[in-house]
Amino acid sequence: MVPLYYIISAVLIGWHKLFDLIGLDPAGGAAWALSIVGLTLVIRAALIPLFVKQIKSSRNMQLIQPKVRELQKKYGHDRQRLAEETMKLYKEAGTNPFASCLPILLQMPIFFALFRLLDQAAKHQKEHGFLTKELATQFGNSELFGEIGLARSFWAASPMGEGADNVAVMIVAAILVLAMTATTFTTQRQLMAKNMPADALTGPYAQQQKMLLYILPVAFGLGGVAFPIGVLLYWTTSNLWTMGQQFYVIRNNPAPGTPAFKAKQDRDKAKAAKHPEKYAAYEAPAEGTEVTETDRRPATRQQPKRQSRSQRKSGPANQNNPGGKPKTDGGTP
Repeated sequence: MVPLYYIISAVLIGWHKLFDLIGLDPAGGAAWALSIVGLTLVIRAALIPLFVKQIKSSRNMQLIQPKVRELQKKYGHDRQRLAEETMKLYKEAGTNPFASCLPILLQMPIFFALFRLLDQAAKHQKEHGFLTKELATQFGNSELFGEIGLARSFWAASPMGEGADNVAVMIVAAILVLAMTATTFTTQRQLMAKNMPADALTGPYAQQQKMLLYILPVAFGLGGVAFPIGVLLYWTTSNLWTMGQQFYVIRNNPAPGTPAFKAKQDRDKAKAAKHPEKYAAYEAPAEGTEVTETDRRPATRQQPKRQSRSQRKSGPANQNNPGGKPKTDGGTP
């Protein structure tokens, strides 16, 4: 975790200094809360290439589901052969069933590093990475509105927790837990409802996606009551980023044969009808084909070829006779 402590603390302190220069109280909860949001944005921006890979892998997994079912029918009696042929199909399609989990798996160590950094700063004023003892004390003791500590959790603030109950902390923590759960569910639901073809909604892969649709939010909701408010803020911001990023990708580059693909075709048709001069050469692609930016551009008008003075004088009759020599009737000249 030591390298992660240095990376997280460097980004966190950089944002904190920026908000200090803007005029926020460096020991206040607002400066540290916004620094956590800034840390989230930096991490998610760095994970964009992995997110793109995740989307491509997820789309390929959806599109090859009919072939996977064919293999299951053909080699259902031979598990080893079925596994070999399935892996071969994945390789040919350039996909991996585990690629869709990469962003969340890579974020988990960051999540736990931030948890420990904040928790130990609050309880022991312990420095980690570039976070000095003074900054660790500020970070651990920072409070929003003077009473909502970033290191406090729903469980710790409740009557069953370690300290005295704090209704304000419980309310804010509960809101963040619900937001974290709702954004997790909405992101997964958005992917299944809009960017999965009908053929991919059945079979083992679809069942796996449906299980994740309900299991992940419940797991985060149950565990969220023990997370500090600062960590809940990080995870909720990350979920909002994922939801917005996924919405943009699905809207502009949907998988063929999905509701999102049909919606995009309808939008392109509406644009072509509204601006016929701009989309004069546009034709809606057939179902099952992917639309690229080049397909939506109107065709470039072909410029007329430049002619010499003698060609212009000869007129249209001799345009195919550049030399200007009279044509013969096929006999000897």
